[in-house]
Amino acid sequence: MKLYWSPRSPFVRKVMVAAHELGLADRIETIPTVVQMSKPHVELLQTNPVGKIPTLVLDDGTALFDSLTICEYLDSLAGGHRLFPREGAARWHVLTVHALGNGFMDLLVLWRNERDQPVAQQSPAWIENFRAKTATTLDRFEAMAPDLVATLVDIRHIVIGSALSYMDFRFAELGWRKGHTSLAAWHADFAQRPSMQATIGAAA
Repeated sequence: MKLYWSPRSPFVRKVMVAAHELGLADRIETIPTVVQMSKPHVELLQTNPVGKIPTLVLDDGTALFDSLTICEYLDSLAGGHRLFPREGAARWHVLTVHALGNGFMDLLVLWRNERDQPVAQQSPAWIENFRAKTATTLDRFEAMAPDLVATLVDIRHIVIGSALSYMDFRFAELGWRKGHTSLAAWHADFAQRPSMQATIGAAA
């Protein structure tokens, strides 16, 4: 399998952490891929029409995207239902938490893009909106921390862990650990897992 990959994408890191947790990382060849808001990646567009990473190309040429689809596919290769519950309330809960974590990573990427614009082109209203949503999301994660500690690793842990590590990478100045002591303690422990250690620098 080939994965269109970037060392700076939290979505790529999520996929790679999942692959390591499932024992499948050695089956994935990573293809360094630079994607930009202002310039399409011509080769990637031939595989994924919206030109986003991660994109996984299977041995038969089938392309899978986005990161959730890829993680579910990897889970199926590993026997299924290790990262995603099979059915019922547990499945909908895990998928909803994943959606929150994934949406948070979307928000952080958009915030970073806005922040990197020349000051005169930045929207103070947008930035304040990003800041407010970050605060409420971190508070929700803090409330979830005891459950994260008490449960086996699944896609919830992976997406939240990847999002918080991306905050450390791009938004260290925000000091997200302040006021979120339970979440910080969980993340410190989760970040020591082999899957997270193996993806430092590879997709941090």
